[in-house]
Amino acid sequence: MSDADLLSTISADSGTPVHDPATGELIAHAPAGDVATLEEAISAARAAQPAWAALGDDKRCELLNAAADAIERHAEELAVLLSREQGKPLNGPNARFEVGGCVGWLRTTAALPLEPEVIVDDGEKHAVLEYRPIGVVGAIGPWNWPMMIAVWQFAPALRMGNTVVMKPSENTPLSVLALAHVVNSVLPDDVFRIVTGDGEVGAALSAHPDIDKIMFTGSTPTGKAIMRSAADNLVRLTLELGGNDAGIVLPDADPAAIAEGLFWGAFINTGQTCAALKRLYVHEDIYDAVVENLVAVARQMPMGVGLDENNVLGPLQNRAQYDIVAGLVEAARESGARIVLGGDPEADQPGNFYPTTIVADIDPDNELVTTEQFGPALPIVRYSDVDDAIRMANDSPVGLGGSVWSSDPEGARDVARRIQAGTVWINNHGAIDPRVPFGGIKESGYGIEFGVQGLKGLGVPQVIMN
Repeated sequence: MSDADLLSTISADSGTPVHDPATGELIAHAPAGDVATLEEAISAARAAQPAWAALGDDKRCELLNAAADAIERHAEELAVLLSREQGKPLNGPNARFEVGGCVGWLRTTAALPLEPEVIVDDGEKHAVLEYRPIGVVGAIGPWNWPMMIAVWQFAPALRMGNTVVMKPSENTPLSVLALAHVVNSVLPDDVFRIVTGDGEVGAALSAHPDIDKIMFTGSTPTGKAIMRSAADNLVRLTLELGGNDAGIVLPDADPAAIAEGLFWGAFINTGQTCAALKRLYVHEDIYDAVVENLVAVARQMPMGVGLDENNVLGPLQNRAQYDIVAGLVEAARESGARIVLGGDPEADQPGNFYPTTIVADIDPDNELVTTEQFGPALPIVRYSDVDDAIRMANDSPVGLGGSVWSSDPEGARDVARRIQAGTVWINNHGAIDPRVPFGGIKESGYGIEFGVQGLKGLGVPQVIMN
């Protein structure tokens, strides 16, 4: 199947127009889902759930691996469609990388061990903790990593015997529809349903009495709205919300050695990643050297249309996000911050391209530092005392990820333990692993994804005691 064949299978003659953010070209029309469509999907998923659970864990894992095989067979078509709709280039840690991540996450999720846990066995009492399916899981996904985050949501849910009704972002519906079409070629009918639509459909999903758990990746305000709408039904929640991840470069770091890691930590997916490096604190002794080396790396990274094999950075996915980034950078410039690289988008160019931008000598209270920019603009703050850097890093309502950069791993770990974030990386930023639990603190949400702990979050614990 070619990418054109795949697109014709999932698109509609009319509905929601989807445009390429790099060129403005109309790609296709996505089916226009609504609340009635959602009702039908939830009803079908609920009817399918008992039989899916009854298959048993081994068979469900076998089918998840078959789904991974199906994605591998259609990997290039999926990557091309993802690049056209989301904007990310084929190469680098982008479209092909994301499709490969879907395969890896499915296989790892199917391989994770989840055995009954003997809690007490003292000769008088025997208590075992096991996990049962929750029922129907409602999943609401974002537009930045639409395929991979869809897998993060549906793979563990299906593994645990639940069925899934998913609403993709209205900005990237085609990618998720295509992924579901491929996956559903090997899954039983109605265990994984996609319903497109706008916020009204998402709100109806989170408030629906026949939904037993909501998984959401997106902004903190939307996460709070989901909590409110789900409260009356006591729906279980896993929320991976916004982040404004801080990195701290200690004075013993090697500026040249860490420059590429800093670049990809900040600019992967053109900065459109929840757990990307959003603000960087660098000790005054090596500040100028870090800025210089980071700029040198950034200059070498070509930005352009994603289907061009040479590019590794693409456009912002939508114009609203472009305007946010442009406004924050311009305000930083007006405040006296130094624009070391970028900051001058070409006028009248097609697409949502904002240049790779590095902003130095910026006040730590500037909005570009305190606000999640979610785009290719990195503010770099100078500090003289490590305690001050840690205080500034923690002075945020969110706490998704953070990083420490140093030539001394043990000293870096000591600093990492003081950072208020769900994950703290040392000498890299954002390197996630399907075996390793991931989740935020504070207003970055709650609940754990990935690993055995993530599986448990998609089940209902049951103790059997005699």
